[in-house]
Amino acid sequence: MIQAKRIHKQYESEGQIHAVLKGLELHIQKGEFVAIMGSSGSGKSTLLQLLGGLEQLTEGQILLDNVDLACLNERERTLFRRRKIGFVFQNYQLLPTLTVEENIAFPMYADGMSKWEATSRVNMLLEQVGLADRGKSFPSKLSGGEQQRVALARSLALGPRLILADEPTGNLDRKRGQEILQLLAKLHREDGLTIVMVTHDLYAAGFADRIITMQDGRLAQEVGKAAKSSDHQFLENCMAKFNA
Repeated sequence: MIQAKRIHKQYESEGQIHAVLKGLELHIQKGEFVAIMGSSGSGKSTLLQLLGGLEQLTEGQILLDNVDLACLNERERTLFRRRKIGFVFQNYQLLPTLTVEENIAFPMYADGMSKWEATSRVNMLLEQVGLADRGKSFPSKLSGGEQQRVALARSLALGPRLILADEPTGNLDRKRGQEILQLLAKLHREDGLTIVMVTHDLYAAGFADRIITMQDGRLAQEVGKAAKSSDHQFLENCMAKFNA
């Protein structure tokens, strides 16, 4: 599903070049649930932006489902993102003047879906995330957990096979966060979605098949599902070191 080959990302600020990613290599199989961890400034959110085609590489190559994002023009990248990738952000990014139903339907209408088909799909998605009775509500009337459920439903609007989640539980308490993580795990398990989640929370990362830690723009450590329980203390020590 994802092949990131020797990717570099640099920014220029006040005449100086700042390297965020430094020759990073990453391969993710279809149907995997991967958590990416690391301290602030390690490059994990930048990596997610690049994987989603929201930013341009400085050097290297990213293939998503064998499509080279760098070979697409701006319109082609927009259409590719809309149809192939679902995004879930920490701050939900719901449109406050639209109802829950309208927020979820927005990408459907942008893609030319009929009103009848969009309405049917919105109802199905609301049922899937446990908000069948909140479709007419506005985001301001929802709890943080409910808003993130709406954001998750919107990310599924056009049936993508890849979900990119950037700190999806960062603004939620443990209980609400657990509900979102359980929804993601269910989508992965039952629908076979590929999920890449950036998180600072070891508990959240425990829902993934594979945990990757980043440090200074590079991959640092990796732990698979079978080893996670025995390597839990290792990961805690690793994260404590990165956050020191």
